[in-house]
Amino acid sequence: MKIKLVVFDLDGTLINAYPAVSRSVNYTVKHFGFAPISHQKIKRTVGWGDRHLLQTFLGDANLDAALKVYRRHHAVALRKDTKLLSGALKILQYLQANGFKIAVASNRPTKFSLIAIRYLKIEKFFDYVLCGDKVKRPKPAPDILKAILKKFSLKATQALYVGDMQIDIKTGRGARVKTVAVATGSNTPQELAALKPWAVIKNVFEVKRILAGL
Repeated sequence: MKIKLVVFDLDGTLINAYPAVSRSVNYTVKHFGFAPISHQKIKRTVGWGDRHLLQTFLGDANLDAALKVYRRHHAVALRKDTKLLSGALKILQYLQANGFKIAVASNRPTKFSLIAIRYLKIEKFFDYVLCGDKVKRPKPAPDILKAILKKFSLKATQALYVGDMQIDIKTGRGARVKTVAVATGSNTPQELAALKPWAVIKNVFEVKRILAGL
């Protein structure tokens, strides 16, 4: 069945916001008297939402207060330290020009996803943006992809999902959507391949080739 919809994860797939996340995490842990955390360790923890991110480094004590500090800082940091990944703009232009529906499925809260999308001036490419704070169960549960399919009245076989983490592969599998893993984010190519996605690619623009093959 012909693919009509391509759904992207955001962080590590289309955009590089890791520097902004690192700055905001370290600002927050310093605020609460904790030692700095390495960029690599933070990057490996991204993808499960900001509550999980801070909980990993600060525990449950003062978590709500820490989230307020983090989110206040992050709203500014995103506008300074966020860039499109190589190939991202080209694939969005290609998909839009060729009549595909394009959506985002991110565990990042809606407010911050939209800040990044608008800052990078790519909002015009997306027909729908759905984030983990708008579904009952965020990724790796399949809810977010199922909700997007429902939005467009499409079957799972009519969609392709592109993400950079093992969590994305699990989400795609749960929703029975073909999932392509791009090795530009938190997981290594070997870690991605271990979960046997439809394909592992090095640059998100390779989605064009994948679609041609389908």
